[in-house]
Formats: sequence, structure tokens, C-alpha cells
Amino acid sequence: MPVIKVIKNDDQHAAALARLTKLMAVDLAPDSPEESELEVLSLLVEHYEKDRFPIDKPDPVEAIKFRMDQQGLSQKDLIPFIGSAPKVSEVLNHKRPLSLSMIRKLNTGLKIPLDILLQDNSNLNVKESASV
Repeated sequence: MPVIKVIKNDDQHAAALARLTKLMAVDLAPDSPEESELEVLSLLVEHYEKDRFPIDKPDPVEAIKFRMDQQGLSQKDLIPFIGSAPKVSEVLNHKRPLSLSMIRKLNTGLKIPLDILLQDNSNLNVKESASV
């Protein structure tokens, strides 16, 4: 079994991926050295890719729209979570930030993760007169 090291650059990453591909193409025996190598290499590749190629969380409003699409919901269906129809429209058009109450209801009712809903809303185009 080759020596396994922490992946520190793109060349090492490419080599690790090539080795992973070879290991995954074979039916490995349980608890074999090759199976252990596959597990460790997978973790190392995952760690390198997480640091090197981070994926941003989706915008909270886009996450709401995605969940609406998944569940076949209309704007009217969001009234229990957000409030009135005008509030729903304002939120979905980035004109009103999510309130803590809305976030709780969306998390509980639509199972949208809190870490996505609680992102900084300071970049929203919120009108001065809009009340939360």
C-alpha cells in the first residue's frame, strides 16, 4: 500500500483522484488494506476539495423558491410562514428581509435549514418604508 499523505496541491489532488478511481473500480474485500486506503483517500480528497473549492450557501430567498418548486407550492401557500400576500411578494422579490418569526416558521414548516435562512441580509434591496 502506498504512503498516504495530506493533499497540499493540485498535482497531489489529481494523483489521489486517479488512485481513488482505480480503487473504486475493484471489488475490495472488507477490512482489506485497499479498503482502508480508499476510505482514507476519500477523506483526504474531501478535505482538500472543501478548502480549495468551497461552495457558497444559497441565498435564503432562492432556497425558499427552490423548496416551493420542490413541493409544488405557490406564493399563497407561503402566507402561513411569512404573513400576508404582499409580504410574501416583497420577500420573494428581495424587497423585505426575513424576520426571525418568518425564519422560524420556514425552518419548522418547510424544513429549510436555519444556517441558510439566517445568512446576512444586508445586501438586500430593502425599501426604507418597509417594516419588518
